[in-house]
Amino acid sequence: MEYIRITSIADPNFKKLHNLMGEIFPPEEVLEYELWKEPLEDPSIRVFVAVDGDEVTGATEYRYYPDWNIAMTDFTIISKPGLSLGRFLAHNRLTDLQQLAKENGNELFGMFAEIYDPYRVEQHEFGGVKVMDPYVRREVLSHLGYKRIDFSYVHPSWKNNGEAVAGLDLCFMPIQDEGLNSLPANLVKDFLTTYYSILTNKPKDWLEMIDRLGKKEFVSLLPL
Repeated sequence: MEYIRITSIADPNFKKLHNLMGEIFPPEEVLEYELWKEPLEDPSIRVFVAVDGDEVTGATEYRYYPDWNIAMTDFTIISKPGLSLGRFLAHNRLTDLQQLAKENGNELFGMFAEIYDPYRVEQHEFGGVKVMDPYVRREVLSHLGYKRIDFSYVHPSWKNNGEAVAGLDLCFMPIQDEGLNSLPANLVKDFLTTYYSILTNKPKDWLEMIDRLGKKEFVSLLPL
């Protein structure tokens, strides 16, 4: 198994990855093929695939923010069981991020991730791949050390149509201090504002959520 970075939509592995995303994720979560050109060429966005022979069997996208010394896991795809893909991707991702933080003169503070709450949203089957089942994924994030950030969360649809996507939680995995039980609300607000800056059509629910965060000092980290 190889851990290979993709930096161009012309990479044959990207076509395989985009097809995989279309099979696994709901349509509102998948950016159009051509719109990937700039993100892939952005040095701060890291897209890696797990390649077994000539097959893309898994993938992860993430980014490191040196100013805050935090990371964000955009997505993780595991296409089939029995290959230890989850461990392979998580290990290589964290190793890469720790190296980026070290080059920035730091030890990585922690990492954000979004996760569906299957107890609220049950219609997402993720291509029928059982290892991508929201119940399984939520428990995996909990085992990795992620905690749920205590606020009502929505995000703008990646279709950029002004709709809000609900039924998710924003989570954070502390790395420097596993016992951390809160985050500065402005860190969460500033991160989300930067992260979704590529989408120009923000839904009203999202803007109101950002405004509420700006009025808080801290947000709690709760068990996932």
